[in-house]
Formats: sequence, structure tokens, C-alpha cells
Amino acid sequence: MAHVRRGASVKAGTVYSANHSRNAFFRSSRFKGVVIVDDNTSVKTYNELTDEESHVLVDKGTEPPFSGEYTNLKDAGTFICRRCNAALYHSHDKFESHCGWPSFDDEIPDAVERHTDADGRRTEIVCQNCSGHLGHVFLGERMTAKDTRHCVNSLSIRFIASGDPLPNKL
Repeated sequence: MAHVRRGASVKAGTVYSANHSRNAFFRSSRFKGVVIVDDNTSVKTYNELTDEESHVLVDKGTEPPFSGEYTNLKDAGTFICRRCNAALYHSHDKFESHCGWPSFDDEIPDAVERHTDADGRRTEIVCQNCSGHLGHVFLGERMTAKDTRHCVNSLSIRFIASGDPLPNKL
């Protein structure tokens, strides 16, 4: 993640850390969280992330198995992207896979994109809205009738209980 100084040139598609910048301009509440400059050099702001969350969502890391807060959660509700608040998964699509990460056999339509990993062996899943890394999807394991397992890092998502309002998507 690059750091930005006031007046500095910015490169499209680069992720800049506003909350870690030493420049007061980027530490202001206007730029709280992660700042991304898109192809038109407009600024998008997302939720502020911890170092661990950033490692997973931005750097495409993985949390240790069986360490996530949502691995065993069975409550009714919606799982949203921790970075941008986009709704990703419904709790009724979550199942016990015993793999160490929350598993879902379906996503909310148009919420998740799939990309083949560089090695060609796995398929990465990312938030369609902010491109935050969620985990990987596996097909053909016969764990559910849909024959699909989205293996998702708890650090990539937040749970909103049924009946609670969903936050606005950033």
C-alpha cells in the first residue's frame, strides 16, 4: 500500500493508505480509511481496516484456519464486505464444511467476482464492488446440493443480524 503526500502525483489503480499517512490533509475525516484512485483519478473512500483486515482484503492474505469470528456462527442475517459494506452472502447459504473458514454454497447475485489464481489451480473470489479479497471458491466437492463452496475469510466480512438495517454501500 502506497502512502500519499499532499500535492503528490497519484497512479490510477493504486491503493493509498489515508489513515497511515503523516500528512494531516490525508488524516482528516474527509479521507478517513482507505483511499483508492480509479482510472479517472477520482477518489473512493472505504471503511478503515485494521492491519490484519488489510492483509486479507488488500494484500490477498489468509487468516489462520479456525481463528475467524464467523466460522461457527449460525445466526440469521447477511454477511457484508468489511471494506465497502456490499451485501455478499445470506446466512441461509452458510454451511458446515469443517475447513476452518466460513463456507457458503451461494452468493448474492452480482456480489462476488471470480478470478483464476496466477497458478491456475484455484479460483479467487473478490467483492464485485471494491475488489476486496474474500477467499476462494471450490466446485465439485459434493458438500451441498449446489456443489459449490465459497471459503471466505472472516476478516473480509461483517455480519448484520436479520432485522438490523444494512449499512450503505460505499
